[in-house]
Amino acid sequence: MAKKEVSTDQLITTILEGIEEVKGQNIDLLDLREIENMVCDYFIVCNGTSNTQVTAIVNSIQKTVSKKLKDKPWHVEGTQNAEWVLMDYVHVVVHVFQKHIREYYDIESLWGDAKVTSIESNY
Repeated sequence: MAKKEVSTDQLITTILEGIEEVKGQNIDLLDLREIENMVCDYFIVCNGTSNTQVTAIVNSIQKTVSKKLKDKPWHVEGTQNAEWVLMDYVHVVVHVFQKHIREYYDIESLWGDAKVTSIESNY
């Protein structure tokens, strides 16, 4: 049986559910589709308060996406110290930071041409 294709919108919604499940903070969705030579369509950026919460966010995203969409990231890096974890779902790349690391790198400003949508949390 062929694998069902997951839409980018479904993937984004499911990733956001995973982040919110463990109270990830300051969630931003960056639409990169109008920027030339980008390797993906969207960034999702959020942060946790500690390496424990960053790890919990990453695990929650993986579990939620796997359970609901039967999909997994193509690549994950940064889990060793959990200060900045990158999860590559091909069309969507998730960046999960500790707050001070996110402020230091300020990747949102690097992609200033991207349309940024801040996601309101339900908590």
